[in-house]
Amino acid sequence: MNPITLEIPLACSAPGTRRTIRVRRYGQAGARPKAYVQGGLHADEVPGMLVAHHLCRRLDAAAAAGHVRGEVLVVPVANPIGLDQVVDERLLGRFDLAGGGNFNRNYVDLVPALVETLRGRLTDDPFDNVARVRRTIVTMLEGLRPVCAADALRWTLLGLAVDADFVLDLHCDDEALPHLYLGSPLWPDAADLAGYLNSRLVLLAEVSGGEPFDEACSALWWRLAASLSGEGPLPAACLATTIELRGMTDVDDVLAAEDADGIMAFLQHRGVVAGKPPLPAAGAVSRPLAGVDMVMAPSAGIVCHRAAVGDHVRMGDVVAELVDPTADDATAMRRSLTASTDGLVFARTHLRFARAGGIVCKIAGADPLPGKGTKLLTNR
Repeated sequence: MNPITLEIPLACSAPGTRRTIRVRRYGQAGARPKAYVQGGLHADEVPGMLVAHHLCRRLDAAAAAGHVRGEVLVVPVANPIGLDQVVDERLLGRFDLAGGGNFNRNYVDLVPALVETLRGRLTDDPFDNVARVRRTIVTMLEGLRPVCAADALRWTLLGLAVDADFVLDLHCDDEALPHLYLGSPLWPDAADLAGYLNSRLVLLAEVSGGEPFDEACSALWWRLAASLSGEGPLPAACLATTIELRGMTDVDDVLAAEDADGIMAFLQHRGVVAGKPPLPAAGAVSRPLAGVDMVMAPSAGIVCHRAAVGDHVRMGDVVAELVDPTADDATAMRRSLTASTDGLVFARTHLRFARAGGIVCKIAGADPLPGKGTKLLTNR
């Protein structure tokens, strides 16, 4: 079956303007397993959009050969609002400049309404329960009425993805190793995805506290199961993850083709597309998201990194220095920033001047850090 291109208009557009979400659909609508892949939710993170481009070429060939067994939806450009936010020749695609916040935060929490609707309606059949929950979710989303363009975008994307078996949200960090953010109940089942994408690191949290897109699709399953405990089996029916494809400037056809190959291998391994790829080597380590040391700048200054991405550091090691070029006192000119945990430096800022409170680097430790609380994602 040939792929179908859908153009979904976004609600809340201003008069005389029109924004759409372009979706490539492969396979039969409603077929299982269903996979959803999107790039550029943070519209200034370009690597995912290029990977989606390469993935579509591979899926085009698979569809022409009749190899798409389930349904695959690909949204190469998930955020036309952010992609149009250019200020002084800089693309600012992480936050909605109209006041709608971070495009990958604050997705609707359907769990309370689902609990109320589904209480007493589950059966002893887990497959029946999953189908019932999915139908209820879709109905609830259809009843939502967004009040701003950013919420219309969230509602549209969630409506495309929330009933999928697999949701891959493609992002990148500033300078980084390939890594995944994943709900802890999904690990180690998702080790094949980490392997196919050559991910060095998987960061786990049952709930991260920021209501990101991937958790709106996945975490509702184990939260719902906990709330309806004893009423019927309810598996974690959606493997959703945020995939960090290295850094902002790693926009390269060779890398993107390798990542697209990895996603295709995963889709084949999970039965969405025909094929029998070899199992990947196990290479990713899992670490708690609560164990990530986000080393912040206590004051503004020039950033001089002392630890490279991929380095293993010990608690107390200097990972960067901040330079105040205006200081008269030589002892005040440089300020050392040190690690609060043993761990892997998996990301660092690509900016070389930090504001006070800015994140300079991220270190994945093996144990939760004290005082982390429930808000584990960055505010930026």
